[in-house]
Amino acid sequence: MNHPMEISELNSKTNSDWDAHGELDLHRNIPTANPNCLYGLVGDVALAGSEGNETNPFAIALNFLIYLSCAVGRGVYLPVGNTEHHPRLFGLHVGRSGRGRKGDSLSLVIKIHEAIESLDPEITPQVHRGGLSSREGLAALIHDGFKQGSRDIPAIEDKRLWVIESEFANVLQQSRRQGNTLSTALRDCWDGVCIKPATKTNRVFASRPHVCLSGAITPDELTSLMSSRELSNGFANRFLIIWAERTTITAFPKPTAPAKVLDLAQRTFEVFAFVQANCYDKDNRIKMQMSPAAKLHYSELYRDQLTRDQGAERVNAMLERRAPLLLRLAMLFALCDKTIRIDIKHLEAASAWVQYFSDSIAFIFMTAQDAARTTEATVHSEMLLNFLHQQRTATRSEISKDCFKGHVSKKKIDDCLSHLLSASPPKIKVQQIKRADMRPGAPVQLYSLEAEAKVQSLTHSDTP
Repeated sequence: MNHPMEISELNSKTNSDWDAHGELDLHRNIPTANPNCLYGLVGDVALAGSEGNETNPFAIALNFLIYLSCAVGRGVYLPVGNTEHHPRLFGLHVGRSGRGRKGDSLSLVIKIHEAIESLDPEITPQVHRGGLSSREGLAALIHDGFKQGSRDIPAIEDKRLWVIESEFANVLQQSRRQGNTLSTALRDCWDGVCIKPATKTNRVFASRPHVCLSGAITPDELTSLMSSRELSNGFANRFLIIWAERTTITAFPKPTAPAKVLDLAQRTFEVFAFVQANCYDKDNRIKMQMSPAAKLHYSELYRDQLTRDQGAERVNAMLERRAPLLLRLAMLFALCDKTIRIDIKHLEAASAWVQYFSDSIAFIFMTAQDAARTTEATVHSEMLLNFLHQQRTATRSEISKDCFKGHVSKKKIDDCLSHLLSASPPKIKVQQIKRADMRPGAPVQLYSLEAEAKVQSLTHSDTP
């Protein structure tokens, strides 16, 4: 594995490389996406929308994926264990004010939507352009019917709703108000469960919601408004968050040619027709599956990329739902190929997005110093795992002397051991054994690999 900075490099930094507080003074490159993100129709839309202007193609792709996820509805599903996944996405485009071109990243997707709507209004979802403020307001957009005075308000049958929140900071601010349950309602929507009335006096109820959300926010707004509550209750980690800003400066941007818009709209329409998106009142009609090769590849991803500890608790909390996000993305890439069979190419595209998401989260929520420490801890952990694979067991002193050659401080070794012991599942285990000399004193701590880590270590050692 390649790392931005090896242990020897960190240890060899001169005094001028450290600030007045003893912190390593580093800068980082902004997150960059793998071109695999732009697979198939998604990539064609992204490149068409970014050609000749300043709009980031990956921001366009994110919004198009969210739009797709909304339009295909609840008819398509992928069973995993006892959970039935619908390809439903929440996305958040992060970029500095004026540089993110956040509004422009929606323009082509809106044009495609309008062109499809002119072909068949039944096949496209409802679009709500911002202003979410409460659970009740959200439920009212897809309600099951209610009584208003003496009038019966009929139910909204189509539960597909694409919410565009260009100022997502407003949603976070609303969620922080006393008694506001908007974030809870959005969590329920991502899960696909009913939006129930928050109070006895409110009668608005929304069953079978299929709500997808495109949001935009600046990094300062995100880090200042995202409280520990949003992190701990699972609200934040339901969003596919990417850092995306302009990649070029163009004084006179060119619009996408109308013929190109129509071509992309027609191809998108064919995807909607393939999944029978206009049959929005019938859930779980089309069952998706993975090819045998894709299942094997997903197992490898799950053991590595999708469960990898990032070293920082805040970042780990934000990445908790990498696995379901990848599955939902893979479903969409397969559907764009008009197939219900997920193959390796679809997983690779989805995996590229998850990596982009992971890199974006680390960039937004970690300082350069935090990132350097995390890199160092990762290197230490890998060194120790390889050492234990060879030695089977080792004491604390043997780890210091034989694994790290006396070059790593006690604190960093302790941090490394704690990191591996607290991993989910644990990578190592520790046993307390009596001293061989039978002299009084604390028992000797003996470290060894856990069974799961042994399997992974063997796998890595066999890889050329």
